Amino acid sequence: MWGIELLRQREVSLKRQIYQTLRDQIINGRIEAGEVLPSTRELAKQLAVSRNTVCEAYEMLLAEGFILCRQGSPTRVAEGLYIDRSPGAEAYEEPSRHAQPILADFRTGQPDLRHFPRFQWYQILRKAYEEMPLSQLGYTGPEGLLHLREEIAAWLFRNKGLVINSQNIFVTAGSTHGLHLISDLLCRDGKGILMEDPCHMGMLQVFRSKGYPVYPIPVDAQGLQVEYLEEKSACAVYVTPSHQFPLGGILPANRRAALIRFAKEKGIYIVEDDYDSEFRYCGEPVAPLYSMDPQRVIYVGTFSKVLFPALRIGYVVLPRQLHARWRYLRTHTDVQNPPFEQAALAEYLRSRKLDRYIQKMRRLYGERRQVLLQSLEEKFGKEWHSWGDAAGLHIALEFPGMCFDKQFVNSSKRSGIRITPVEYHSICKGKHQDKLLLGYGHLEPEEILKGVSLMYEFIKDYFDIFHTQIK
Repeated sequence: MWGIELLRQREVSLKRQIYQTLRDQIINGRIEAGEVLPSTRELAKQLAVSRNTVCEAYEMLLAEGFILCRQGSPTRVAEGLYIDRSPGAEAYEEPSRHAQPILADFRTGQPDLRHFPRFQWYQILRKAYEEMPLSQLGYTGPEGLLHLREEIAAWLFRNKGLVINSQNIFVTAGSTHGLHLISDLLCRDGKGILMEDPCHMGMLQVFRSKGYPVYPIPVDAQGLQVEYLEEKSACAVYVTPSHQFPLGGILPANRRAALIRFAKEKGIYIVEDDYDSEFRYCGEPVAPLYSMDPQRVIYVGTFSKVLFPALRIGYVVLPRQLHARWRYLRTHTDVQNPPFEQAALAEYLRSRKLDRYIQKMRRLYGERRQVLLQSLEEKFGKEWHSWGDAAGLHIALEFPGMCFDKQFVNSSKRSGIRITPVEYHSICKGKHQDKLLLGYGHLEPEEILKGVSLMYEFIKDYFDIFHTQIK
């Protein structure tokens, strides 16, 4: 009756089922404006429920304005509630259930989660929760837990030789979140960002999504080409000097000095994203650009790539003159990070468990890098060469004479090979079409060998067909 079918085994109460059905019938126009609803006694009898149940359902409809009820008059449907729900041009389409399975997955930026000590982390997380002061269950401020900031400062000193006052460290929900705040902190009066090209596409979209102009500066095997820094209306330069993404170069000292001089002359800041520099396989991590001028450089780091991506904890080291504005922006966005994971990470740092975990994973990733290079040499011979420093979780490869365009990417997907051309991360297209990025951190040696073999066969067949079509 009235389209109401009560499912008595559901967890949703009977009164809410009655309310939801009548509400939907009214919105869809099946029950029209002005139509009289049955009395509560009559509907209760028809549905075999108590009258109180129907009364409570009607009260919910009345409170939200779906029905009108006056003493001495029947209950009627209110005016102006019909909504046309017919699907339009932008209706959601279900994704294909017949997507090609991934046979070789060379995505970048993927740590191997199989080796993360989950039980150890769980124990630390539980201990942190049990010992957390009651005061930290409230609002703890936009800076982050002081204990974590102190441990981050100590960790940066141990691993990178940085001497940083913990008061200058601000905890974020990862480096992307930090860049969102930095862009709002710096970009005013229509000023834009000078940015490496190619660069991390996700970071580029952070600035573009906010409507800030982006001015590309070309990159070579040593990183940002400072001689191309232009007279633009910019508020900052974004760089990845310790391991340029995606080409992997280390910005040499003379370019670092020139970049700092440029920033000082123009009165702008340098945003240093220290992307995965912890995993370097031929020496210690490169000293950050921040160490050369802490007042001109904003240093951005994250633990998501080091530990696991779901751990949304990063940090930003800010010059003191930017502290007040940062606190204001953070307070009026999301206020703070959850305290439990902050406290757990602080203990993970204090006990040196993170140091030991990084050492372990550095050896593992270094071995996988060697497997990848050897496999590439066996399959492709001397037809390629790598770019950049021996660091990070991916490698950039140049194949002279080849062109890895959108057609190549689409064909590789159809063949079950997930691979990214450098061109995808390029702002100015057409300069790096002969380069590919191969992520390997998340792959076991046998997966690397299989993947390279599949990639070789695909590239060989693809370019044979491609050249035949051109002829």
